[in-house]
Amino acid sequence: MTASLLKRPLQLTLHPQDVLPEGMSWRLHEGYVRSSTWDTEGESITLGLWGPGDVISSEAPAVEPLELQCLTTVVVEHLELTDHERQQHLRRERQILAELLVIQRIRSGERRLLALLSWIGHAHGQVNSHGCRLSLSELNLTHRALADLCGLTRVTVTKLLSRFRLEGQVVAVSETDLLIPKFP
Repeated sequence: MTASLLKRPLQLTLHPQDVLPEGMSWRLHEGYVRSSTWDTEGESITLGLWGPGDVISSEAPAVEPLELQCLTTVVVEHLELTDHERQQHLRRERQILAELLVIQRIRSGERRLLALLSWIGHAHGQVNSHGCRLSLSELNLTHRALADLCGLTRVTVTKLLSRFRLEGQVVAVSETDLLIPKFP
């Protein structure tokens, strides 16, 4: 066997709900991953949503426990981060945490859910002149998952999404694809 075959990076294909191995860094080639921790009562706290092209890591986490859970089927490749790559990852992680914290601090549940949908659409959807489009099915984001992300109940998320559609704040492009219109 040649040396180049021995140095081939580890690649994994994981399924929804699988957890990435701890203490490692990964480049996400396909799919979506949620980084999370828990509070003292066992409630999950989302720290970030990651998609294709993102670097994700559980090396020396700032928060413990830290779990990298697959939302969809994912393909990842193990990385040995350089100091520069580690700094880039930490900056990106900090930016996402700050954005999610700002969303969490919105008092109105309606505005919080709209802000979350807009954030997800801009981060992992398609942005065009009409607004941003996101596919809840592609990200495997159920109403329960959206509720967990923004601190609401599943029933409230379902009711608000229905109301948003009726009021035109969100446009159903298909059964699971939404367009969050760009308002002047």
